[in-house]
Amino acid sequence: MPATTDGLRWPHARVLLPRTRLAYVHLPNLLNDALRDRTARVFGYVAIWLEKELVMLFLQEGTVSTATTTADGRTWQPIAISDAIGRVPVSPEFGALCFHEAADEQLAAMYWSQVQPCIAWPPELPTHDGAAVLSYLSATLFEGVLEVRTGGRASYCTFRLGQPMHGYFAVPGDGTPAERIAALLCTTMPMDLGVSVDVPVLQLRRHGVPPVLPVQAPPALIAAYRELVRLLVTRLVEAGNAQAPQVAEQARLNLAATQPLLQHFTLDHRPLRDPVVDAATLTTTIARWTTDVLWGAAAAGPPPEQVLAEVGRERRHLLQSAGYWEALPWRVTW
Repeated sequence: MPATTDGLRWPHARVLLPRTRLAYVHLPNLLNDALRDRTARVFGYVAIWLEKELVMLFLQEGTVSTATTTADGRTWQPIAISDAIGRVPVSPEFGALCFHEAADEQLAAMYWSQVQPCIAWPPELPTHDGAAVLSYLSATLFEGVLEVRTGGRASYCTFRLGQPMHGYFAVPGDGTPAERIAALLCTTMPMDLGVSVDVPVLQLRRHGVPPVLPVQAPPALIAAYRELVRLLVTRLVEAGNAQAPQVAEQARLNLAATQPLLQHFTLDHRPLRDPVVDAATLTTTIARWTTDVLWGAAAAGPPPEQVLAEVGRERRHLLQSAGYWEALPWRVTW
């Protein structure tokens, strides 16, 4: 695994599984237990050190909400949940994993600090001077998150009107958030012994107030929509419209210009990566696509309500919970 990610550590409220070799952990079982076991339905993260990257899963109430990845510990990108889990080999020879409980506010700070650019410091501000940094944040009534990297350890402190409110620190300690962030900024911590991390000893980044942690559409819902569209086109062909596949593909291309997530959908069974998208956006887009297909291809066939009822019956409850039926211009009855 890259040395630049091997030494990375984040704050936690409780260790549910200490860093363990991947060969001894079955990730799907770990995630299933976190969902089934009421006592394990916690907010937290699973950090997975692979041979060439680090993957992080963010959990809310035991369910994976979103995921990110990095190859160097500096540049992160969001990835689909199924893609993140799929990158873990079935029988890994290398790598490690940990499962830590963390506050939802900390998870949001971690995620948005990874995927959003930071706010630049004024060039005249000596960021190596902790007292000067705190004075600047106070004078500007800063509101947001201050991320502090010391060696491979990341700590986070939220500010309101320039004053520290909540702190999440990679190194346990006592004191108020104001006292701890002041001590952290005014004291240079040593690098992790035995770990080579190619970052400055002290690195400060600030971000605006983080939104809530995003929740991706579940992989099962994405798979259900893929199958729904395939069944819909097949049913239209059976009803006598041989042009239904071409109509569906043209409708997809038209919508893909403004909805790139449709690049992850096809009418065949080619393996495609899942899109990084929330369930509401996914549902609205698929509803528009299927509506366009039915308007364009079902004129000479059975009514759209009948076609939708036939192809969606098996997954009607899943689609109902996602709001798909309400997003259509027709009322589908069972």
